This record gives sequence, structure tokens and C-alpha cells, in this order.
Amino acid sequence: MPSIMADWGLHGLLSPLLPDTSSWRPRPEPTIAVLGSLALLFVWYCYRVGSGQAAPASHQQGMPTEERCPRRALGSDAANQRLYRSLRDYAKRYSWSGMNRLHKGIRDQAHYQLGERLAIQKPSAFYLPDLPSAPYFPRESQRHDVEILELSFPAILREFEGIAWDFAPGAPTPRGWTANANPGCHSYYLYRQGECVAQNCRSCPWTYRALSALRTFVNANRFGNACFSVLQPGTVLPGTYGPTNTRVRCHLGLKVPPGCELVVGGEPQCWSEGYCLLVDDSFLHTTAHNGSPTDGPRVIFIVDLWHPNVAGPERQALDYIFAPGR
Repeated sequence: MPSIMADWGLHGLLSPLLPDTSSWRPRPEPTIAVLGSLALLFVWYCYRVGSGQAAPASHQQGMPTEERCPRRALGSDAANQRLYRSLRDYAKRYSWSGMNRLHKGIRDQAHYQLGERLAIQKPSAFYLPDLPSAPYFPRESQRHDVEILELSFPAILREFEGIAWDFAPGAPTPRGWTANANPGCHSYYLYRQGECVAQNCRSCPWTYRALSALRTFVNANRFGNACFSVLQPGTVLPGTYGPTNTRVRCHLGLKVPPGCELVVGGEPQCWSEGYCLLVDDSFLHTTAHNGSPTDGPRVIFIVDLWHPNVAGPERQALDYIFAPGR
């Protein structure tokens, strides 16, 4: 009886329902299928990761691709579209390396310029982001060029006196001089918006020679100028913004009577004869000559220098994008 019950145990009851395992042997087909599936998944994963991170082969390393810079991101501003096309043309000729900050500035230019809103710093033409900003820069930031100009002070002053006139109101402006929009202010350009004024340079050979010795003179794009600036007593120039924060204006004091003042970003300063003052004129700035008529005009020599934190490749690209006549 116990043997019969053992036959009718759990195994005995389920044995008709289970396959016969005595003859079962593992087969390779399922293992191969699983490994093949895993291999396909791995290939697909590598493809997705590679296509999501790598730039197309036609782009050089560091180039912002069309996906990163869609045209709609530039908005409908025709000027910004033109700037982007110029940057793209430059990169095709040379390289996209080091252009990330320029690309960002062009893409977001409307945001940086702030429209009609008042701001302490608002370049009127082009703002390069992530540059250290201050209304005034220390002399050490442009030590070489500052020393060249200050050593040339006697020659520059002498050549100014050779081209000066009485600047009387209503008098005809002599050849080479420019009457500014504000009465009481005149300029004599050696370089104007990146172009050499040859006749004026020939009239001031020592000043021209000093300019040629400068390392950071902006002389190849529309933001670069070098000129004598004359401000008559009683003249006040209203607040304005310079065109860009990529330059630093160097003011060499030639004749500075009492009562002259420069206010940049809310900080007042004054020139000193024979010394340079470095100014970021993309900040709101005003100029005034509050002296008496007997004091004579205030005279400075202005030179536009590169901002010390604009890198070499960025300077070359800016010269290309903002070349005179472009």
C-alpha cells in the first residue's frame, strides 16, 4: 500500500503533464539569438550617442552648427543676420576655433543692446559678452601702448600746434578738421572708422609714427579711430554710448585747463597733460568744459585700443566682420 501511494505522489500526479526531461539537451540557437539581440542594441546605442554629440564631418571642431544656431534664433533683425553671415564666411576661410563668444554675441545682440531702456552700459553697435567691464581701466592693462604715447607727448603736442586754428564760432573749418554735431567740439582724424586719412597723417608724421608703434591699436575695423579732439570752454557733450565694448579709448591729455571733467558710468575723472586715461566708452559718458573763455580749449589725443581680454582670434574675426565698407 505505501508503495502504491508513493506512485501517486506529487510527481506521479504531475508527470503526465510535464515533458520528458530525460532526453533534453541544451541547444545553441536561443543563446545565439540573445547575444545577437544584445549586439544589435549596443550598436544602436552607440549610433544614437555618436549622432547626438559629434558634429558633422564637414564642420571643424568648435564650430556652432546650424542646429545650434538656427536662423530663427537671430530674429528678423537684418543687421544681425548680416553679422552672422560675415562670421560664417570668416570661419569658412579660417576656423571656428575661439568663435564661441562672438557667436553668442551676434545671436543675442538684440538682448544686449536693451533697445531704448536706460542702462549704465549699452554699446550702440556690438556687444561682446563675458568681457570684464569697468568705466576706467588701469594703465597696466595697456602698459606698452600707454608708455609709447606718453613718451611721444612732446612731439604730438608740437604737431597739434602746427595744425591748430582759433576755433572761433562761425569761422570756416580748415581742411582736415571736422566739426562735430555738438557745437564747440572739433576733431582732426588720422584714422577714422578703420581707414587712414592720408593727408592728415602726412601733416603729423611723428604722431603717425607713434601710432605705428602701438601693439593694440584698432586700425582695421569700423570701431578704430585716432584723432585730436578739441572742446571749447562752455561746451557740454550730453550722455552717449560708444559703439562697442571690444575697445578701450585712450585719452592722452595735451591741453587741460581747469574746469574740465569726464564722467563715465557715473564716475568723474579729469585728464592730466602728458598722461593717458583709459576709458570704456560703451558706458554712458558725458564730457564738459566748464572753464572760462580765457582758459582756452581742452585738447586730447584719442586712440582706440583693443580691450585687453579680447583674444587674438576674436580680434581677427572682428576686423573681418566690421571691415570698413562691409
